[in-house]
Amino acid sequence: MLGTVPFPEGMGGSVYFSYPDSNGMPVWQLLGFVTNGKPSAIFKISGLKSGEGSQHPFGAMNIVRTPSVAQIGISVELLDSLAQQTPVGSAAVSSVDSFTQFTQKMLDNFYNFASSFAVSQAQMTPSPSEMFIPANVVLKWYENFQRRLAQNPLFWKT
Repeated sequence: MLGTVPFPEGMGGSVYFSYPDSNGMPVWQLLGFVTNGKPSAIFKISGLKSGEGSQHPFGAMNIVRTPSVAQIGISVELLDSLAQQTPVGSAAVSSVDSFTQFTQKMLDNFYNFASSFAVSQAQMTPSPSEMFIPANVVLKWYENFQRRLAQNPLFWKT
């Protein structure tokens, strides 16, 4: 599960998440799967509803009741079985890649738009009712935003 050893040929892993119900019993919810072709995924769990579980391969296990312990379970299964499973609807795979792409395109568009209005100091005509922002300030913001986005695509949530 460290990514150093692939799944056996024709196999993959169902990813389950469990949080105990009000009685302390684990309620397992299928989030999705990982395979050799898709070795990682980020699953959104903030929208999961407590108490709503699904069929899972962990029922026969003797798991100690603990009132507030979340667990992750990986069940190694045939790829054909994985394809037939339906994850919990609110556990959609995060779209970090498309978000990052959108943000990058938005930054490029903003910078190009703002830069299209750039004029030299000699070209400026005094206009007391209008504010001007130096182009290097916009460029500095643009570069800082790109750097922070590369370090953590969800930095803006904190």
